[in-house]
Parts: sequence; C-alpha cells; structure tokens
Amino acid sequence: MSTYINGISYYLPSEILDNHQINKSHPEWAVDKISQKTGIFKRHIASKEEFASDMAIEAANNLFEEYEIEKDQIDFILYCTQSPDYFLPTTACILQNKLGLPTSCGALDFNLGCSGYVYGLALAKGLIESKIAKNILFITSETYSKFINENDKSNKTIFGDAATATLLSSNVGIYKVGNFELGSDGLGAENLIVRNGGSKFKDAIGKDVFNEDGQYVRNDSNLYMNGGEIFSFTSNAVPKLIDKVLKNNGVKFDDVDFFLFHQANKYMLDFIRKKVRIPEEKFMYYLENVGNTISSTIPIALKEEGINKNAKGKIVLAGFGVGYSWGACIIESV
Repeated sequence: MSTYINGISYYLPSEILDNHQINKSHPEWAVDKISQKTGIFKRHIASKEEFASDMAIEAANNLFEEYEIEKDQIDFILYCTQSPDYFLPTTACILQNKLGLPTSCGALDFNLGCSGYVYGLALAKGLIESKIAKNILFITSETYSKFINENDKSNKTIFGDAATATLLSSNVGIYKVGNFELGSDGLGAENLIVRNGGSKFKDAIGKDVFNEDGQYVRNDSNLYMNGGEIFSFTSNAVPKLIDKVLKNNGVKFDDVDFFLFHQANKYMLDFIRKKVRIPEEKFMYYLENVGNTISSTIPIALKEEGINKNAKGKIVLAGFGVGYSWGACIIESV
C-alpha cells in the first residue's frame, strides 16, 4: 500500500499588509529594501475575530468543493498549528464537528512550525500504510500575526497568515509520497519562541525591550526570533538533510526534477539553493504575495508551482525552523 497526495487547497485572510504600510509605520524600512531582502511584497493577516480554526474550516471547505470530495470519505483529521484556539480541547475534534465529518474520524493536533507539513505527510503515510486510515484530511493553519509586537518590523515583514488543506489517500492521486528524513535539536528552542502564555509563564506580562539605538529587541509575550542563529542553523542543517533524504529514497541529485523548500524568505532560499548547488530552474518559489506562512508555505507553493503548473517527476520537499525541527521527503508525480 502507498500514500498519495490527492489534492491541495488553501485559504488566505482578506486583510493585507503590504510593504508600503510597513514603511509608513517604520520609515527607516524602505519599500524596495523590504522586497529585495525578503522577496515578499504583501502578506495576508487574520482579523481580530478570525482564528486559526476559522481559517482551517475555510481551507477544508475549499478542498471539498474544488476536488468534489464527499465528507463521509474522511476517516482521519490531522491538524498542524502553533496558534491553537485553546490549550484544550483538541482543535481537530472541533473541526470534525464544524465540518460535519463522521464521528468515526480520528482527530489529532500536533504543534510544529516550518517543518510541520513534512511531518504531517509522514504521520499520514504511517496511518495509511498501517491501514489505520484510508483518507486523511491534513490541515495546516497559523496566525503568527497575533504573536507579533507592533514594534517588531523584522517579523512583521516576514510572516503572513494562511491555512491549507490536503487530502492524503491510499487511492492513487497526483503525487506518491516517498521516504522521509526527520530530525530535531531542542538546543535551539530559545531562538524562535513565544515565552509567555503557556503553563510555565502563564501570568507573566512581557515588556518591550529596546537596544541602545532605540531599536526594538523583544517582548517575551510576543514572538521572538534570533535571525542570525536561525540562518546559521538552516545553512548547516539543510544541505545534510537533502543528502540524507536522497539516500533514503535511492535517488541521485541530478534525477530530482524540482526542489521545494519551506518559503522562509528569498535571501535565505537563494543562499541555500546556491550552497546545495540547485539550478534555479529546478527551484520552486512562491512567497511574493503571501509571505512566510510557516507550516503552510510548502503546500501553498506545491499547489501553485506544482499542481497548477502540472509539475512532473520527483520533487524534494524540505521544511526547517522553529524547534529546532527539520524534515524532508520525496514525492513523485503519478
């Protein structure tokens, strides 16, 4: 038995934050400088009354409609988010009810960021090939914008909100899912973190910290990212990850038709692409109008640059970031 991606749809909130708006709030952050450094021109932002589960429902309904999927076919829900509506109950259970899916569905949340889509594919493959499930609704949904401090021009520039829905099935579909390489290193956890709000610092109130030049540094109640450390981790981990996943699949580098990495930002992607020596024509980009949507970057790009453009052959998917956590796999067109 094999596992297949049978369809991908996504949802973007209607509110938009473009580079001109960022420049108005941070005049020192020039419009051209933003786009040149990040490759991002605009991002979609969830409204104050719009949450990750709301976006998840929109993405799932888009998938059902686009691919004419009968809801009673779904027998498992996987939901990846780092911005759940509640600590408990499990959001996947809420989604089962709101989407009108059978109560015979299994339901599971998991908390991962930029590697989340690859990990979700691995979980789905395990469930399907062990015959626990046949048709899995895999949803990613994230509202990092709700964690970002108003003074934090760097993170405000990079991250956007989005949700995606993927149908994974034992039925032959668009792409067959191959073997995986996964890894983690919690030593880097402090470099991308929201410290306050969980059980450990439940009642802590963060304060804005600025450096000697008056530049915003962090607030422990908001998202903090040590960009230099994240870049160093990525540049070291990803080339090794690609080597290992190729070996795990018995595939030579030159036999890969496309590479699709987590869409962190254009500068980082270009650096990694050159380090791994991937030809630009084999490298998929899709972040100009959506930004870094965390666990949703790979499925959005796969939808736009893969499915919609009828990309054939072997595609390496690689996610990496918060945790630290990383994962890669190879999918192949059917």
